[in-house]
Amino acid sequence: MLQERRVIEPRKKQQDAGSTRDRILITNSEIAQPNSIPPLVSALKTCAHQNAATFHFPGHNRGRAAPSSLVHLIGLKPFIHDLPELPELDNLFSPEGPILEAQKLAAKLFGSSETWFLVGGTTCGIQAAILATCSPGDYLILPRNSHISAISAIVLSGVIPKYIIPDYDCLWDITAGVTLSQIEKAIEELHMEGQKIGAVFITSPTYHGICSNLTDISKLCHSYEIPVIVDEAHGAHFGFHPQLPSSALQQGVDLAVQSTHKVLCSLTQSSMLHMSGNIVDRERICRCLQTLQSTSPSYLLLASLDAARAQLSEKPDSIFNNALDLAIETKNLIGNIPGISMLGTPGFSNFPVIDPLRLTFGFRQLGLSGFEADETLYSDQGVISELVGTRSITFAINLGTCRDHIQRLACGIKNLSEASLLSFETIKGQIEDHCGSAPFTDIAMCLNPREAFFARKRKVAIGESLGKICGELICPYPPGIPVMIPGETITKKALEYLVLVKNKGATISGASDPLLNFIVICDV
Repeated sequence: MLQERRVIEPRKKQQDAGSTRDRILITNSEIAQPNSIPPLVSALKTCAHQNAATFHFPGHNRGRAAPSSLVHLIGLKPFIHDLPELPELDNLFSPEGPILEAQKLAAKLFGSSETWFLVGGTTCGIQAAILATCSPGDYLILPRNSHISAISAIVLSGVIPKYIIPDYDCLWDITAGVTLSQIEKAIEELHMEGQKIGAVFITSPTYHGICSNLTDISKLCHSYEIPVIVDEAHGAHFGFHPQLPSSALQQGVDLAVQSTHKVLCSLTQSSMLHMSGNIVDRERICRCLQTLQSTSPSYLLLASLDAARAQLSEKPDSIFNNALDLAIETKNLIGNIPGISMLGTPGFSNFPVIDPLRLTFGFRQLGLSGFEADETLYSDQGVISELVGTRSITFAINLGTCRDHIQRLACGIKNLSEASLLSFETIKGQIEDHCGSAPFTDIAMCLNPREAFFARKRKVAIGESLGKICGELICPYPPGIPVMIPGETITKKALEYLVLVKNKGATISGASDPLLNFIVICDV
């Protein structure tokens, strides 16, 4: 147990002088739950209100030397509560007090056997999950449209990727999830080759809210004693309303990583890693998290996870009622606007479940890219979207969404339609000309990502890169799905797609030359 420490209360002008309340001994249990305040929030509050002579980090010393420009923006309170790992606040890597209690409460709420708080985002959780289940030389089955964090985990761990090519809708330029038959085929192929499978990694929901059938996939993988890891960054709210999809844990997966800061209400960069079952070694997860996470975690981030959990716990069955009602209202307001299409399941027959709080609208019948429509919506109504694509825009409805914003969105799209409407027949040929398969369907891996990461490299003109081995991870962002991964052969399709989305307004992340005049290749 943590050592008890004396916590000094601020002196009060009258009553407290000379009283025994000048110093109060606070134990872990007393910090944990006074007046039902979340345990870590309570501990942070108590420590921040000490009348202590402080000789510890950070250098702003509880706000006394906080930069004035930031104080003018956010005030002093964030600095006052920006504290280091004091004994009263517990230790993230060996929790015994308020952090442990907060994580246990989160595990109970989300239905896990154990939950870990993350200050490095879901990226850190995904990396830890892969490192904890796979050893160098193992194979990791994963969809090719996995987030960049999964690829970085492959580099760190030395595992070999076995990619699954997800369903792709060219009219939307959107990829979906993975199917049971695709996972089964990948497992059988690797077993026939005598390869060891470390884990199966799945993204569900996708950034667009498309969900895979994790129940059947989990049963299949567990029959082979293969753990299932799910990137559930966009699904922390799942399972908390009858109209919402079931969570990954409810569907039997072993590890689920959630961005609590997305649809839920913790601070940006804070996430949770949940474990269920007994396939995965919890001690190995702890070691991986200690390797990957900062040794100076932000207690503002940690406390925000505890607070978000408490907020959800207050009304777990009804907290999303208003958000779901607003999502339906949004669909009704926009669904019948001429020239506007709405992403639904008909385009992805293998994936009948889509997050009702993730709304994606298409503008191709107006002759507009998602980037052009997004720019107009912002300039017209001040609308800021979540995700912009070549042919669509995705809007996230959450607990903070209000009706005024819904009406501004609907008004902006209506104005856009009236100003830009073209007949579908006029642009139909243009759509078909650009309609093909996903940009990464014909991939060929010459080096595994770790080998390519450490290989010698050189920069060549984009016209000379065709057929060479890619030496950098290049992806339009958001959503952070790589089009080129180190070790893969550079294809004409991938190059054309990158140039297309760049010309339409996408930001190209990972490329040493964002203008794509040059590309880094492996010099092997």
